[in-house]
This record gives sequence, C-alpha cells and structure tokens, in this order.
Amino acid sequence: MASLGTYALLIGAIAAEVVATSALARSDGFTRLAPSAVAVVCYAVALWLLSICLRTIPTGIAYGIWSGVGIVLIAAVAWLWNGQKLDGPAVIGLGLIILGVLVVQFFSKSIAH
Repeated sequence: MASLGTYALLIGAIAAEVVATSALARSDGFTRLAPSAVAVVCYAVALWLLSICLRTIPTGIAYGIWSGVGIVLIAAVAWLWNGQKLDGPAVIGLGLIILGVLVVQFFSKSIAH
C-alpha cells in the first residue's frame, strides 16, 4: 500500500521532471552547459525518485500519474514562462489528462487507497 510519503516522492519526481524538461528546452540541443547540466541532473533525480515509488505503486499507475501530471505542468510552464500558446483543443485535452489521472487515483482498484 502506498503511503503519503510515497506520493510525496512521486510529486518530487514529477517536479524534477518538469524542471528537467524546462531546462532541456533552454539547452539549445545540449550546446549550453548550465541548462544541459540541470536537465541531466534533474532527469536522474526524477527517475531515481520514480524508481522508489515503484516499490509500492504499480508501474502503470505510477507512470500514468507521473507522465500525465508532468504533461500538464510542462504545458503550463511553457505557457507561463515561454509564452507558448494553448488553443481550445489543447486546453480540453490537458483537462482530459487531469480527469484521467483523477479517475485512476480515486476509482481504480489497481492501487490500494
């Protein structure tokens, strides 16, 4: 059974992945040292934290939450800090991703609540 601590680690993994992907966008194809280093280190941290979560959360569930929330947060970061536009279909799609994560989390019998 996953504890609150496990979910805290999953949130940490998601945050590290969002930072890594944001840095990756600024790395200019790994030609800029600082953002490249941040991306590599944060991806390593994200995967390490995710691997700890997989001790108690089933792989498909953990990865679904990690990737779904990560997609939505990356889109939000790109919109807020990089000025990338999100049209109506993009917002609807991101909303459906959030809905999917919530359905899995609160209604799935695949994980112990």
